[in-house]
Amino acid sequence: MQRSHEVAGTMKGQPTIKTYAITVEFKLKPGCMDEFLALVRDNAATSVRDEADCSRFDVLVPRGPARPDTVTLYEIYADRAAFDVHLATRHFLEFDLATRDMVLAKLIGEFDADENAKRAAS
Repeated sequence: MQRSHEVAGTMKGQPTIKTYAITVEFKLKPGCMDEFLALVRDNAATSVRDEADCSRFDVLVPRGPARPDTVTLYEIYADRAAFDVHLATRHFLEFDLATRDMVLAKLIGEFDADENAKRAAS
């Protein structure tokens, strides 16, 4: 499916794509990590699979003991409207409800993203 990304420029022949990105850092209650990870990984996979304008949804877990019970999400959508669609999906609403009591704090960052990535050959 064709995405409605804006091509901003090029870098060594690769187009730079303008998109909407969001990060979400979760500070979890102790003992919730395994259950939270199972739920968030399912939400991430479903988002990329089922939402045409969700091109990336990464689940980041810190290495080592420096930040225990912390999970960060990195998501890319075609635009803010596509993210709003994500927030209304059944899978997101179910994830949000199921994890609400596991979360101590949530820090959200919104970004205009200039994507510079290798694209798979068509």
